[in-house]
This record gives sequence, structure tokens and C-alpha cells, in this order.
Amino acid sequence: MTVSTTLPDESPANQGGTFVLYSMEYNKQPISIADQIAQLKARGLIIEDEEIAKETLSIISYFRFANYLRPYEADKSTHTFKQGKLFSNAVRLYYFDKELRSILFSAIQTVEIVLRTSVIQNFSMKYGPFWFMDDSLFKDTKMYSDCLNTIRTELSRTKEDFIKTHFAKYDRPDMPPAWKTLEVVSFGTLGKLFSNFSDTAVKKSIARSFNVPQHEYLESWIASLAALRNCCAHHARVWNRVYPIKPQMPKAKWMRSAWIDVSDVVPDRLYATLCCLLYWVNNIQPDNSVKTEIFRLLEKYPLVDVTAMGFPKNWQKEALWQ
Repeated sequence: MTVSTTLPDESPANQGGTFVLYSMEYNKQPISIADQIAQLKARGLIIEDEEIAKETLSIISYFRFANYLRPYEADKSTHTFKQGKLFSNAVRLYYFDKELRSILFSAIQTVEIVLRTSVIQNFSMKYGPFWFMDDSLFKDTKMYSDCLNTIRTELSRTKEDFIKTHFAKYDRPDMPPAWKTLEVVSFGTLGKLFSNFSDTAVKKSIARSFNVPQHEYLESWIASLAALRNCCAHHARVWNRVYPIKPQMPKAKWMRSAWIDVSDVVPDRLYATLCCLLYWVNNIQPDNSVKTEIFRLLEKYPLVDVTAMGFPKNWQKEALWQ
């Protein structure tokens, strides 16, 4: 059978950001770990210890591991490697990425919990316990309808006792109040509610409580952090990734706390979102350890190319990182 497939943005066959349509049947067969190692060696990768390589590929699937081999490829179509490239360095890069995800996920958790609390408290105090069910409070009715359907689905799936107890006692309205419901919706759903809310005064108040000058910046930060959170939660690569959702990067003169010079920042790389995350955490919990953990991680893995994450020259000298 012939099937049509569109290739993702990062595929080598996707040129210039456009999708290439193929009509081709997939006929490759699975190969053993021993054959995977033989294939890597045949392509020019240096494998210092085959037993360690077998153990590694029995823990990390070949296709996941291939993400960390691609920087070493000389030819992206044949997957042959540049001269002198080591299997062990790709392993180190994998574990760097794993540890980086852990740092990021913990920091995002801090932001997410505080944002939930702030949205629930501020919106509910002004518009009552069921404001998220009032379509007149939102700008885009289609987005709102989709969001509400998602909330209903998330409520139906949750195993939280406080939701089950609520439904056992109350049947009107058909959803619990914001302080219960919004504790079980995803970070992405919470962000969509925030960005679609009509009352900009409330949103500005929340943004400025985090020393972010305008709510539009905060909206973009929430969306980019939600995308990064999804990568972390699904164990996807965060190093050397092009992110589809870009945070807006305000100039330093507009920020109330230590920030960065944004003139050389590439917004679709990790560094941009990482700076937004660090700024936000700094304004929630000034004694946090995020910056220290990042520095320690980079010291632990000196082979990592930080430019692949969008880190500009002399980034350590920026006020945010001092």
C-alpha cells in the first residue's frame, strides 16, 4: 500500500520551512542492537566499548538516541559521521539533555503553581466562582468554546478526590468553581484562558505582580513555557531544538528586575524561553537555585555546544545571569 506523509519542520527533507509531500511505502525492518551498533560503526562512528554501547541502546531506543548523533553527521542523507566522532560523547549529550529537562521542569512547576493561584484569585474575586463558564468575558468565542470543551474533558478524566467529592455533593452548575476546576486543567489550557480573557486590567495586574511590564509579554511567556513543559514531560529533546512558540522579549529598559540585552537573542531557541523562565522564577522566589543549577550542569558537560540552544556570546555577563 502506498501512503502519503508530510515531514516535520526538523526533517532534512523539509527545505526552507515548507512541507515536502512523498508517496512511498515504508518497508524497513527492525534490527537487533548488535546490528544497530554495526551500522553506526559502518557509518564511521567510533564506539570505544561495544558492551557499554549495547547497554546504552537497551536503555535508550535507537531512534531517540539518534537525536544526539545528528550533530556529528557529515552527511544528513546517508547519516555518515564526521571523522573522529565518539559514541560516548553522544551519550554524554543525552544525559546532559536529561538533566537539563529536570531543572527546567522543576522551575516551570514553580511558575505554573503561582500562576494558577494568581489567575484563580484575581479573576474569581472580580467575576465570581464560575467566570470561566461565562463566554461574554472572552474575546474569541471559538477559542473559548474549544477551551471549555477541553476543560470538561480534563474534569472527566481527573482522579482528584476534591473533584469527585464536589460532584458527589453538587450537580449545579455542571462544573466546580474556578478554585477547584483550574487546579486540574493543563498549563496550556490555563494559558489559553488567560490570553483570551477580555479584561486587560486584571491581566496587567497579574503581569506586573511578576514584574513583567505588560500582559502581552506574559501571555507569550505562558505559551512558550507550556510548549517547553510538554517537551520536558514527554522526555523530548530540549537541547538543539527549534521551538514553534516564541516568547516576546522586552527590552531591558522596560523590565523592573535584572534582565538581558535581547538584540542578539534568537527567540525560537531554548535560551530565550530559559531567560523568561529564570526572570519569572527570580520574581517569585529570589533565593531559587535555577541559575546555579544551569551553571553546574554546563560545567559538568563542557562538550555541550551552548550556541545550539541559542546562547549568545558573553551571555554569562548579562545582568540576569550575574
